[in-house]
Amino acid sequence: MSDTRRRVKVYTLNEDRQWDDRGTGHVSSTYVERLKGMALLVRAESDGSLLLESKISPNTAYQKQQDTLIVWSEAENYDLALSFQEKAGCDEIWEKICQVQGKDPAVEITQELIDESEEERFEEMPETSHLVDLPPCELNKLEEIADLVTSVLSSPIRREKLALALMNEGYIKKLLQLFQVCEDLENSEDLHHLYEIVRGILFLNKAALFEVMFSDDCIMDVVGCLEYDPALVQPKKHREFLTKTAKFKEVIPITDSELRQKIHQTYRVQYIQDIILPTPSVFEENFLSTLTSFIFFNKVEIVSMLQEDEKFLSEVFAQLTDEATDDGKRRELVNFFKEFCAFSQTLQPQNRDAFFKTLANLGILPALEIVMGMDDLQVRAAATDIFSYLVEFSPSMVREFVMQEAQQSDDDILLINVVIEQMICDPDPELGGAVQLMGLLRTLIDPENMLAPSNKTEKTEFLSFFYKYCMHVLTAPLLANTAEEKTGKGALRFMRRIIGLKDEFYNRYIIKGNLFEPVINALLDNGTRYNLLNSAIIELFEFIKVEDIKLLTAHIIDNFYETLESIEYVQTFKGLNTRYEQEKDRQNQRLNSVPSTVRNNRYRRDARALEDDEEMWFNEDDEEEGEAVVPPVEKSKTEDDFSDNYGKFIEAKKVKESEDKENLPKRTSSGSFKFTFSHSAGAANGTNSTNSKSAAVPSSPASTNSSSSKTANSPAPVMTKQAGLVGLVDYPDDEEEDEEEEEASPRKRSRLGS
Repeated sequence: MSDTRRRVKVYTLNEDRQWDDRGTGHVSSTYVERLKGMALLVRAESDGSLLLESKISPNTAYQKQQDTLIVWSEAENYDLALSFQEKAGCDEIWEKICQVQGKDPAVEITQELIDESEEERFEEMPETSHLVDLPPCELNKLEEIADLVTSVLSSPIRREKLALALMNEGYIKKLLQLFQVCEDLENSEDLHHLYEIVRGILFLNKAALFEVMFSDDCIMDVVGCLEYDPALVQPKKHREFLTKTAKFKEVIPITDSELRQKIHQTYRVQYIQDIILPTPSVFEENFLSTLTSFIFFNKVEIVSMLQEDEKFLSEVFAQLTDEATDDGKRRELVNFFKEFCAFSQTLQPQNRDAFFKTLANLGILPALEIVMGMDDLQVRAAATDIFSYLVEFSPSMVREFVMQEAQQSDDDILLINVVIEQMICDPDPELGGAVQLMGLLRTLIDPENMLAPSNKTEKTEFLSFFYKYCMHVLTAPLLANTAEEKTGKGALRFMRRIIGLKDEFYNRYIIKGNLFEPVINALLDNGTRYNLLNSAIIELFEFIKVEDIKLLTAHIIDNFYETLESIEYVQTFKGLNTRYEQEKDRQNQRLNSVPSTVRNNRYRRDARALEDDEEMWFNEDDEEEGEAVVPPVEKSKTEDDFSDNYGKFIEAKKVKESEDKENLPKRTSSGSFKFTFSHSAGAANGTNSTNSKSAAVPSSPASTNSSSSKTANSPAPVMTKQAGLVGLVDYPDDEEEDEEEEEASPRKRSRLGS
């Protein structure tokens, strides 16, 4: 159905007295056989599904509000509303409802709301009809009118009758004319009566009365009446605030007069509800529910009208990002968007989704990147609030933008890095902005928020992006502070925390970066002093020993034990060596138990294959940690090839052992302990042996190029899942040398961190 007159939104009132959007569709009035009567049907415009089927009951009270709303209750605590796109469509359906109920379409409500208890009460009160006879609207009758309005608030039926009387006789405008007279005469007593009257009329909770009271002609007089609260010694100056202090700023001229009027009205009505009217008591909390709905639907309409005006929003974005825009203008533009996003919070999820997608398409995130980096604190604070709305709505949308930005931009200025820098450099002594930005950053990098079924790779992709492009910005202050401390206690504490996780991924990263070297240098530089640094480093190694972290134990003993074994005032390092030897014996026993025919068919790993495997390990997702990587095993070589490779291996090994004796760690002139490692032929070809204790098929040091060609064709062996250091090659005729190769020292390998 393409008729826009019948286009509606269906709302239901929830337990919190807030309207929930049930969808958009087209309404019709049709006879439904199953319901035995005329019914209102709303079918979704997206898929034609039935959003609403409601029989027009002869006894249901339907209310017409704001020319485009029809509201009714179908059951206790179940209110429904249809919000029409056009007034003509609302009038058409209203006529159908009135036709079924036999009412004049000119009325705003089709039934009087009477419950059983009220009916019984009024049967016993024959003079009931006289309760809604309004006194003449004169100065000497104001006290009588005030008493009448106040007395009906406890009775629903009397409120209904009074509301109808006020509407039919145009009584409200007459009362407001009296207000002007009383104010000119400075008649405080009558002004107090008018306060009670206007407040009571608001508590009648009728949208039809609100339409009159909040019109441009009446609203300021209504505010004036509410200034004269009898409980106050002096009247408040609300009108002065609304007309002089509160300025309506148009960042871009709004040409739509209806939109301008709606914005003015909504602001003033919100001011009445939030500022002027006292907080309702427990007995009055439902008296202003229609006023809340009035504001809600106004905000929905304002957001919809602005969202549909793409020319207006495009102009706002253009000026916001234009370098020629002066600071004052830019501040107004940012504050406009902040208010705009705040209004959007009244929308239902599907409407908010469309709203933020519109902003994203227009370029809200690139614009925020510019304004968040400005010096103006007010602009940055407002931009942070806007960013918080976006992150709260869709973290995935923000992540997708920043990753695309990194690919498309050549510089290092990324939105997420701007956020980090603003968090670090917050000038507020109480760090209010920093705390807010920290929460937003935590939301963006929290893996638990990266489980969207539409993008299963988001977690891996974004975290990889963050570590590559953002981690150095986040950790820069920490590293700077650490560099200023000679002892580096902060860095040591950080490393201890990581090792405490006992995560193989982090352990391999520590080994790859050779991160134990500065720790041991710090221990040696500290000398024999017994202080906090000494205790912290000893505790770190003690933890590795007690928890038997095999990978780190092997790395420490292989690379640093010759230096550490001289430390005897604690047994930590000797204990580490003992665990290392025990594990080595266990591995030897396990190898010896393998049949020689199986061992003879296992070949050394190719240098490039090792490098590829290591890269694959560090690129793996966390969820795949600990799984075995099993490359395809090629068929065994011939006996001649095997003998040739074996002879070359023995020759190269003897050369390397003689070189290693000359490359022991030495203390520098400054007293720190530095390490240098020689490079094997395999390392020269790019072999990285930290993560896998295997070696490439060796060649003579003098024939590196030939070695490269041969190792490129060697078969890739099977990697095991064991945490221990299991050799991948076993030669039956030289088991002792094989054990040494199996636990090969990193001094024979290239430094992974270099």
